[in-house]
Amino acid sequence: MDRSLGDKRMSLQKILDRIDSGRERHVENLMEFLRIPSISTYSRNAGDIRAAADWVFARLKRLGFETRIFETARHPLVYAQNSPKPDRPTLLIYGHYDVQPPEPLAEWTTPPFSPSIRDGFLYARGATDDKGQFFTYLRAMETILEMSGEIPVNVKVLVEGEEEIGSINLEPFLREHSGLLRADAVAISDGSQCALRIPTITYGQRGLCYFQLDVLGPRFDLHSGIYGGIVTNPIQALVEILAKLKTPDGKVAIPGFYDEVLRIEEPERMELATLSPDEGNLKAYLGISAFSGEPGYSIVERQTARPTLDVNGIWGGFSGEGAKTVIPARAGAKVSVRLAPHQKSAEIVSLFKEFVQSVTPVGVTIEITELNSTDPVLVSRDSPYVRAAARAIETGFGRPPVFLREGGSIPVLDLFKTVLGLEDILLLPWGRPDDGAHSPNERLCLDDFHRGIRSAAALLFELAAVRRTTSG
Repeated sequence: MDRSLGDKRMSLQKILDRIDSGRERHVENLMEFLRIPSISTYSRNAGDIRAAADWVFARLKRLGFETRIFETARHPLVYAQNSPKPDRPTLLIYGHYDVQPPEPLAEWTTPPFSPSIRDGFLYARGATDDKGQFFTYLRAMETILEMSGEIPVNVKVLVEGEEEIGSINLEPFLREHSGLLRADAVAISDGSQCALRIPTITYGQRGLCYFQLDVLGPRFDLHSGIYGGIVTNPIQALVEILAKLKTPDGKVAIPGFYDEVLRIEEPERMELATLSPDEGNLKAYLGISAFSGEPGYSIVERQTARPTLDVNGIWGGFSGEGAKTVIPARAGAKVSVRLAPHQKSAEIVSLFKEFVQSVTPVGVTIEITELNSTDPVLVSRDSPYVRAAARAIETGFGRPPVFLREGGSIPVLDLFKTVLGLEDILLLPWGRPDDGAHSPNERLCLDDFHRGIRSAAALLFELAAVRRTTSG
């Protein structure tokens, strides 16, 4: 073994030992972060958003990083970097300090912004999405600097406050500051592992197109006894439109929808089959009696690698107590489409709008609003940076990770790829599938939090051995 490499390994072991001895302090630091109710969608929480950005800024400043806060049209971004050395790879670490609203509050066992520990889990809004997972990198770097005085790679950190509302100001920032953010790879810890005690590297994410449909009928609500039978009911029209979006067997019915979908090759299908969940346990957890979806594909394939279409919300007419015989003037729905690799959001948006217009009943008009969209991302598993991440996770978790695609969508992944030209996207989730992200009683397993800190520290050492591909 090269002596310098051996010295680094010895240094890493000392750092891991220090991480192991500081578990309580790590949790106390995280709880401080979690107490800030940084809800990005509510204007009344603007002060809390600022407090969370300032908290991250101060933490990075304490590491000796060059740190800045960039204002946007809504919520600030925090950027930091250590002193770059030309002979070292550069890692960009991304996270978000904003959280989802905590409602319904009555379903929380303990208040969402009063972190509490029960049975080895830390409960709070943002515990797993994404404050707890992002914070593992800060604790890892703090420990490395305490022990050795130097991080073995160049590090840039970008933390935003709008991820939960679609990262609406991130793209213009990336385009304006692409030179500042140049890196060899980006690390993101968000989402969940494959299953309990099965660490995971996510190498693919589905894309997303999200729409609002507004069906407009008469100028005002009408008496259904007087006008029923001669006026097209917007609710009836809406449900007819929604019903035509999918076939009875679960396929999307839009012509051309599947034309560009990347086929799942047989070796990958066999690998995914080994990761299929226990169907009985999953049904029990979800509270359902049967699965549905596109025929010809396994549950895990339908969850992660095939496109889907879902109605997310619907409204219109009278839904209060008692009866009101009315034909409403309007009705609406929210519809999301998840995209598989090789599908393009711009094309799917066009196909969706054209199809919906073609099946809209006479007597009403429809307005289709595209709320947001992002393309799918697929990362090469043969990248030296991905292999370095796999070694780091094995160090942190005590077993090698599995490779899995993710069914959800993180818009920033596509932005990093298309705007910054980053192909090596390391999506390394420390959470669990039952952490309840976006739900009441969101939680983070403290053992996984600790393993995440270990893995983040190991990642910085593993990347130091990878030959640089860009100028940092």
